[in-house]
Amino acid sequence: MRSKDPRRQLSEIPGVAPAQTVTNTQDATMHLTGGREGAEVATPEVVGYTIGELLGKGGMGEVVLAHDEQIGREIAIKRMRRNDGNGEAETRFLREAKIQARLQHPAIVPVHEVGRDAEGRPYFTMKRLAGATLHQLHGAPLPRLLRALADVCLAIEFAHEHGVIHRDIKPANIMLGDFGEVYVLDWGVARVLDDGPQHAAVRDIVTVEGETQVGAVMGTPGYMAPEQALGYGMTPAIDVYALGCVLFEVLTGEPLHPRGPAGAARAIAQPCEAPSVRRPDLAIPPELDAACVAALAEDPAARPSARELARRIQDYLDGDRDLERRRAVAAAHVARARAALASGDPAHRGDAVHAAGRALALDPESADAAELMTALILEPPRELPPGLVASLGNAERAANRVRARTATLAFASVLSFAVLVPFLVIKSWPLLLGAFCALGGMALVSWLTYRRGKPIIPISLVTTFITTLVMSRIAGPFVLTPVMITGMALGLIVIPALLRRPWIVMTWIALAIIAPIVLELLGVFAPTWWFDGDTLRIQSSVFRGSHTVIALGLIAAHALFIVMSTLFMRTMSRDRSAAEHRLHLQAWHLRHLLPDRTLGAPA
Repeated sequence: MRSKDPRRQLSEIPGVAPAQTVTNTQDATMHLTGGREGAEVATPEVVGYTIGELLGKGGMGEVVLAHDEQIGREIAIKRMRRNDGNGEAETRFLREAKIQARLQHPAIVPVHEVGRDAEGRPYFTMKRLAGATLHQLHGAPLPRLLRALADVCLAIEFAHEHGVIHRDIKPANIMLGDFGEVYVLDWGVARVLDDGPQHAAVRDIVTVEGETQVGAVMGTPGYMAPEQALGYGMTPAIDVYALGCVLFEVLTGEPLHPRGPAGAARAIAQPCEAPSVRRPDLAIPPELDAACVAALAEDPAARPSARELARRIQDYLDGDRDLERRRAVAAAHVARARAALASGDPAHRGDAVHAAGRALALDPESADAAELMTALILEPPRELPPGLVASLGNAERAANRVRARTATLAFASVLSFAVLVPFLVIKSWPLLLGAFCALGGMALVSWLTYRRGKPIIPISLVTTFITTLVMSRIAGPFVLTPVMITGMALGLIVIPALLRRPWIVMTWIALAIIAPIVLELLGVFAPTWWFDGDTLRIQSSVFRGSHTVIALGLIAAHALFIVMSTLFMRTMSRDRSAAEHRLHLQAWHLRHLLPDRTLGAPA
């Protein structure tokens, strides 16, 4: 029989462990070897079964898929790889099958049959599983993982009550089925207790010689309790410690101890660490944090039972909260937030906001947390944190693009006055072309600002000044030119760097008004205006023509520049109004979010 995805099944078969299991005797668990998809196993006959592909093998056993010919279902067969007359290995193999078969619990894979193949090698058949291990589900939603872990705790408690210690609990040995099932895998190194009448169901299972000796170390480094790593104190408490390690990994996303021998050494030297201490950036529920710390207690007697750990996890899932503990943790977060603010480092302001927000989430009625959060949100810091500076920079670039796009369209639209050229007598083609080039240059500068998201201030000041000088030749410095200067000044003053230095824009305005007059008086420009008695006469240095055409052109030009300035200011006012609206909306929500005594009664 072929599996749809045999590689997926390798870690799902009891006794096939992706992570190495350390033992001072022969391999009691199987290790992943990576079977070839669809490979048929050259094997002696197993009566009543059609053997399929090899799923995995270890030091003394292998697992294959098989088809139960009598019932017509797919199962998994685990059997010894060789029959070398090693009685201890065979005893250990059969012992695993008996332990797993007698622990009849929904989270323990059922064993259907124990027998021998045509060569006399022992085997046992099991339910075929489909799903993924807890190790493979790293990053899955926390409630799903917690529900599975609570079920695992109850299965381990069931084993304890029947005199069995698993000794190798880890994420790779916890499987979540495709239909909500949860299984505890790999009972190959389980320890059988022989004390107490409640253990009668497993008392006749043979204990392998040497297993009870001091110094016999079985389990996976990184999940072994300190006493387990030292080879003594084989009690149910070692399974509770391993469950605490798994809970730690579920809450923090990283293992408590490193893999390999270093994991055992660290478990001995530093057996316990709170998940909230390892990952203060995560919103780890204090109830689960306390439950994890309790399960990781260095003293085995101080650890809760597996049932108690399951209850604490389930209570959290059911919505029960330890209010006193949450208030204490919230107070600690408030103190941490105040310390971050007192440091004076702007980079720590984000830490203060995070801690204050966490305190308010844990204790919504905390006046201290509410007041601190209000101050952090509504009162601007004396020195902006780097992250906030970067965020403001991004917002400013977006605003610059909006302004630059409007300016690009405005200057490009002025070029449409080229349609009047055929109706005019051109006095100076260089000045006419210069005027259109200046307007085109302004459109280009605005477009570059749109692309960059940041104005080129020196170039903007120079190009706008040159444009006003050239355009003053069309109708003199007193007609049309003031309207252009006003529109360009509005575009310059909204640039933040110039807004902080208004004297630059004021100087630019003065020069734009005075320069063409002075240049005419000095004879650099041809005169465009003079007084005839009490009459001010104006002439263009660029064109002449019908008074009607010129008048219509001037009216249209004035209207266009005024409309452009109005639309530009409308865009600025709209953005400012939207920003103010968002601020008021946020403040309104904040008043309803925080306790009334902090911000007053909701409006």
